[in-house]
Parts: sequence; C-alpha cells; structure tokens
Amino acid sequence: MKASSTPLDVRRELVDALQLDLIGPTGPLGNHQEVLPQAPSRWYLTGFLVPTDADEEQRSDPTANDELDQAAEPAGIDDDDSPEKPAARRSYLPSSMGISVLVSKSVTELEAIVRYGEYLPVEHVEGYSGPQHWQRVPQEEVVSVKIGSKVPDQGVVPVANSRGVELVWSIRGVPDSDLVGGLPPGTRSLSLFVVNRRKPAPDEVHDEGFIFQVELELSGDESFVARPNLRSLESDDWDERVADLQYREAYEFAVGHSVATQCVVENGQCRTARTSWLPTAEVEKVAPAQIPGVTLEMESLAVLRDGADAQAQLGAFVSNYKTWIATQRGSLANLSPHRRDTAEELLHRANIAASRIQAGIELLDDPQCLDAFRIANKAMAAQGRRRLALQGGKPPEQIVPAWRPFQLAFLLMNLKGIADPASNDRELVDLLFFPTGGGKTEAYLGLAAFTLVLRRLKNPGLTSAGLSVLMRYTLRLLTLDQLGRAAALVCALELERQQDVDKLGEWPFEIGLWVGLAATPNRMGRKGDTDAHSARRKTIAFKNDDRKPSPIPLEECPWCGEKFKSTSFQLLPNPDDPTDLRVTCANRRCDFSRGNRLPILAVDEPIYRRLPCFLIATVDKFAAMPWTGEVGAFFGRVDRVDSEGFYGPCHPTAGRPLPVDRLPPMDQVIHDVLHLNSGP
Repeated sequence: MKASSTPLDVRRELVDALQLDLIGPTGPLGNHQEVLPQAPSRWYLTGFLVPTDADEEQRSDPTANDELDQAAEPAGIDDDDSPEKPAARRSYLPSSMGISVLVSKSVTELEAIVRYGEYLPVEHVEGYSGPQHWQRVPQEEVVSVKIGSKVPDQGVVPVANSRGVELVWSIRGVPDSDLVGGLPPGTRSLSLFVVNRRKPAPDEVHDEGFIFQVELELSGDESFVARPNLRSLESDDWDERVADLQYREAYEFAVGHSVATQCVVENGQCRTARTSWLPTAEVEKVAPAQIPGVTLEMESLAVLRDGADAQAQLGAFVSNYKTWIATQRGSLANLSPHRRDTAEELLHRANIAASRIQAGIELLDDPQCLDAFRIANKAMAAQGRRRLALQGGKPPEQIVPAWRPFQLAFLLMNLKGIADPASNDRELVDLLFFPTGGGKTEAYLGLAAFTLVLRRLKNPGLTSAGLSVLMRYTLRLLTLDQLGRAAALVCALELERQQDVDKLGEWPFEIGLWVGLAATPNRMGRKGDTDAHSARRKTIAFKNDDRKPSPIPLEECPWCGEKFKSTSFQLLPNPDDPTDLRVTCANRRCDFSRGNRLPILAVDEPIYRRLPCFLIATVDKFAAMPWTGEVGAFFGRVDRVDSEGFYGPCHPTAGRPLPVDRLPPMDQVIHDVLHLNSGP
C-alpha cells in the first residue's frame, strides 16, 4: 500500500483482499490459474456450487455449526443473561444461483456470460507424501438465451464445455398497472439461474464436481426495466409515501437469488447486470452546506450581546431555509398527484420548523434564555474542544468547535418548548434521523445543556436541584463514547457553576448512570456481604490491580483522557460501610483532581439520594420503576435535604426540610437509538 493512499484506496484494497480471501480469483483479482495446497471447498468460504445430485455428505456445509461469536463482548448495560442456543439444523451448500430482471415486451433474446473456475487434483511425483494440491482451470462461456414472446415460458440451455452446467430460465408476465410511475404495459419478469448438474465426484476428490467463483452476467440491446416499489406508489402509510417521494429517482434493475447483484447504469439505463458474491453499496458522505450569514462557531454564540445580536447572527438561518422551501415548491408540478400531496405536506411541516426556529431566535430577547443559551454554547465548546483534541492529537487551542447546521437548527427550534411550559411544542416529539457519525449526540446534548442551565437560572438555590434531563437507551446499546461525551458536558457545566455559584446554584451538576449490574454496581455493599457486583467489591479489586475493569463503565477521565488508576476511586465515608463512590482524576493538571471530584454517579444508592441533573438509564430500569420506591425522587417527590442528598417518603427522618414542598419535575426526556426499541 502506498504511503500516499487515500481512504478510498485503502477501502478498495480491503474489499479486494476480502474478495480473494472468501471467494477467490475473480475479474482482474488474483491468479486465475492458481494452485492451492488444500481442497478449494475448504480454502474458500463461498462462491461455489455443488452438484444437484451430490449426496448429503457432500452437500452439507461442514462450517455451519462453528461457533463464530465466542470473542469477549464488552460489558452490556443490562444483566448478562446468556441467550439459549438455537436447535441444531443441518445447512446445505447451494447448487444454483441466479438473477431476475424485468424486460420489455419487445425483448426476445439476451446474452449471458457464465464464468467459473474448476479445480483439478495435481498429480504428484511418486513418493510424494505432502498435502494434495489443486490446480484452477478458468472457464468462460457466452450463451445466447432465446426467451421469445410467449408468457409464461421456461427453458434450459446447456453451457458448452462445462460437463453438466446449465442455464435454467423462466419468464412470466407482470400484471399491468394503471399507477403513475408504475411498470410499462407488457413488462415481463425473467429469472435466470446457473445450475450445477455435473456428475458428483468421489468423496475423496469431490471438489472436482464443484464449480467455484461462479459469475453470471446478463446483457441485452435494450435497457432492463427499472423496478419501482409498486406498493408505495398509492400507499396511505406516511413513511412509505415519504420514501416513495424521496427515492423516486433511485432505481433497482436486478435482484439476486442466493447471491447479490451489480448493475451497470448509465444515464438511467441499465443494459448489463451481473451477480456478486460480495455485496457492496456506496453510501455517499453527508456534508453540511455553508449557510451565508449564519454564525456556527460555539464560542461566538457564547458571547452574544443581546436579542438583536442573536437575530443578526442567526436570522439568516430562517430566511435561507424559507428560500429553499420556496425552491422545492417550484418543482412540484412534475410530480404525480399522490406524490404532490406528500410533498405539500412535507413543505408545510418544513414551514412549521422554520417558524419554530424563528421563535427560538426571538426567545433570546429574554435575558434568562439568552444567558442559558450563551452558557450552553460555552460548555459545549469546552467539551468539544477537549474531545476533538484528544481524538486528533492536537492542542486544544487549535480546535474551533462549531455546530453543524442541523444541530443548531434542532437546538433553536426546541428552545421555546423547553423555556415555556405552556408552549404547544410540548405536544411534539422531535426525531433526529441522521447517519451514524453525523452529529446527533451533540445536537441533543446542546439542548440538554440549555435545559440544565435555564433550570438553574429560573429556580435559585436548592430549588433548582433534582433530575432535569433523562436519557433512555435500549438494552446493551450504551457506548462508552456516548457516555464519555455526556459526562464531559456535565464536567464543563460543573466548572461553570464553580466559577459562579450565585448564578448556577450550590448543588453540583452531576451525571448518573442508572443501568443493569453488568455495567455498574447497583449496591454500595459493605464488609462481610457476599455481593460480587457491589461497588465496594469492584473498587477494592481495582485498587489491588488497576489492570482489572474499572468499577464504573468508564476507563478514563472524560475531561482530560487520563486513564483511571487505583487512586481514582474512593469509598466514603469509610471502605467498610461506604455510602458513596467518589471518582477523581489521577492527572494532577486536570480540573477534576486534588479534591475536585468528577461529577459522575454510577451506583444506584447514591443516585437515588443525590438526584443527578442528567441521568442515563436503560429500559430494564424503567421496567423496575413501580417496584422501587426511591424512584419517586426522580419526579421531584422529596421534601428533606442534607449535604449528602435529598430524601422522600422512603427516608422520612433523614435531613432537614426543603424550602419548597418538592423539587421541579424533569424537563426533558431523550431516547437514543429509538429504532432499536420495540417497547413503550
């Protein structure tokens, strides 16, 4: 690999290496007359066809029951229950593979190219005692397939010089559709299969009867007919209607059977389709567009002077968005009535979103909301700079944290719903749908930062404490990266609070991890108990050997990246009967060292008492809510407090009375990876 290789070159070489490793020589790859030191059916994992008349032993897949998933998995976020193994069932190797295309009524003949390799045992000199070698013999035959005009019809075409390989085809009519955008009248469906009808070879050399690296290429003088999604053309399902509109120009020309397909498309026409044992698809990069007149740098937004300055820095967001909406509306005339109705509704919703963004900008005329917005941007910039500096190995001062346009739009359009309890926006559930790595996490973390700060500004002193932002994950889907980013944000907010206690309150910003005991200890534990999952037991084990897993699902400081050491965890007030697990950074230059603990809670008992403002939870914990009395504190149902935390009906004698009847309820609920959750 060249030193100047681009990421695209590297990926291409990896795909080529995988192709050679799993399937063997194909196209320009590999030695097409290679000699293998082992039977090819053991050397290659896929891409070959066994004879249809082979006995069960030859046809069965010897690797089907191999245990491929025995690698150690990272700790999950629910209890580690091993799933039951499925019942054993014999798996068979394929004897055929094929391709289906749609052809117009005028097509009567197509050209097929069948490529494969056959491997023959090498004759060794007398006295040779090594492994049997196999010589590859490449084969390629061009076959004319005459399908005629009869419907339905079928046929078999022998492949020359193949010792029994056949092309089997069948054609049938497709019902005409009156739908706009449907199939042309007279369209037919053609399926073409390569079938290995060779005579099976003896078991000791059974690979002589197999054919390897099988490829079928189909071409014609006319383009194949594009395959529309007929179900969505007139569907009443909203998701299908939107998909039909958005992907109306994305065509599918072929479908594989036991194999994938590749189509050669030029100017919307496809005259050649071929099979592929290694499916690939190009996912285009989603890059944010530049919006003239909009300030995206977080630190610039952190110093907005007033509402007028906010309008000047952000107002172009709305004007550019409305210009784009008007442009889209001008293209509706070319759509079918059904698609036009869908597009009209989408543009109506886009106008609502533009109005909500404008309302968010106007909300910054309010001094408290403006202050919360500025502090949220400052905190997001601080955590972003540190995270990006650690990832890129650059000095933090060289990083300029900035929003992507959709992130800032999401933040602005939700400001009013957070700030105004009477806002109609509270009836909405906003969905962030973006590719992995696109920045969804930063978008909702920015809104969470605004929510947390505004709560402190509106409720002075202890009355602002309690759970404010609840983030729910599906089971086993919480990643350390997401947890680390949320923890880094809370660290940034806590440093802001420490610099201005009068403004942001005396109770610290903290983040809690409320998940199953496979990831975090659910009990503090005490000397003499037998709970192997207690915080005390895990902490002592880590202190004795810091090569063991950390007591919490973080291995390093979320603020500076220093790996946790045995001195990072403290059991307080004493190790024999602790009530709290404190975490500090071992790096003395970190802001969270030398007595300034990290604002992280990972044990259920302290979480119920301290009520972190930001709580990351999983659905298994939600299911336990009715059975855990202390959970009522998450909804503000506490009336007593001391330096260690808050207390409700479950602890009626602890602490002193709160200055208010109860704490405010939570302000925001976030559900990450929503599409992976099927529960309520």
